[in-house]
Amino acid sequence: MQLTFLGTSAGVPTRTRNVTAMLLNLQHPTQPGLWLFDCGEGTQHQLLHTPFNPGKIERIFISHLHGDHLFGLPGLICSRSMAGSAQPLTLYGPTGLKEFVETTLRLSGSWTDFPLTIVEISAGEILDDGLRKVTAYPLNHPVECYGFRVEEHDKPGALDTKRLIADGVPFGPLFQKLKAGERITLADGRIIDGTHYLAPATPGKKIAIFGDTAPCEAALALARDVDLMVHEATLEAAMAEKANSRGHSSSEQTAQLALAANARRLIITHVSSRYDAEGCRRLLAECQSHFANCELAEDFATFTPE
Repeated sequence: MQLTFLGTSAGVPTRTRNVTAMLLNLQHPTQPGLWLFDCGEGTQHQLLHTPFNPGKIERIFISHLHGDHLFGLPGLICSRSMAGSAQPLTLYGPTGLKEFVETTLRLSGSWTDFPLTIVEISAGEILDDGLRKVTAYPLNHPVECYGFRVEEHDKPGALDTKRLIADGVPFGPLFQKLKAGERITLADGRIIDGTHYLAPATPGKKIAIFGDTAPCEAALALARDVDLMVHEATLEAAMAEKANSRGHSSSEQTAQLALAANARRLIITHVSSRYDAEGCRRLLAECQSHFANCELAEDFATFTPE
C-alpha cells in the first residue's frame, strides 16, 4: 500500500497546501484499487497533478462533514461521471453524507452514469473485501467524526513443496488444499496436514488515518501497533488548549499518542494555515522531540508502510 497526500492544510487552502485528502493505492497484484480518504475543496484538481485516474477510485471514506474534508466530493463525483467512468463507487461517512450528496446533485441538476452507493457508518468494522478490512473509530470533534484503521489480512506462508515431494506427496491439485492449510489423505492412508508444511504467515500492514480530533480514548485503539499513523498537528504545543477547545490536537499531543500506541511511524498533517514553512518545521521538531520517527506531510508526498 502507498499513501499519497493530496492536501495537508487545516480549514482553508494556502499557496502551497490544499485542504485534506489522501489517496491510498492498494497495489495488490490481483486486486489493485484506489481508495480516497476525505475530499476537501479542489481535490480533483490535485489529482490532475498525479498519475492516478479519478475514474479508478473505488471507495471514498469521509471522516466528517466539515467543508475542508468534504466540499470537493460533489465536483469529483460529477467529473468522474462526465469522463464516462463505469467503475462503481462506494462512499462511507457519517450520518448526513447521503443527504449532502443527493441534495447537491439534485439542486445542480447533476447525475451519475455509474453505480453510486452511500454507506452511513457507525463505529466498528465497516468493510472487509477479503484482502483487508477497515474499522471506524469515533473521535473527539464538534461534529460526528471518525478515524479509519486499514488492516491487510496476514499473507499465508509459502508451501514447502520440496519437502512434500520428499515425503511422497504427488505434485498436483492436492498442493492447493495443503496451501490452504487443509488435511489430505494419501492412497497409502497417511494423513498430511498442510499447516505442517507452511512457512509462518507474513503479517499484513496496518495504517491509521485520523479525522480531526482532540485527544480521546478511542484514538489509542485506532493507532495501536500500526505501521503508519496519519494524524493532525493543527497547532503547536503552546496552543494545545486552544486546539482542544476546537476539537483538534497539538503537535506534542499527536507525538505522545504515537508513542503510547506503539506506532512505528508518524506522519503529521492538517497544519493550520497560520504556519509558513518555518512554522511547519517548528511543529515537526516539537513532534520529533517526543517521537523521533515522525515526518511532515506535504502535498503530493507519498509514504509506504514499512
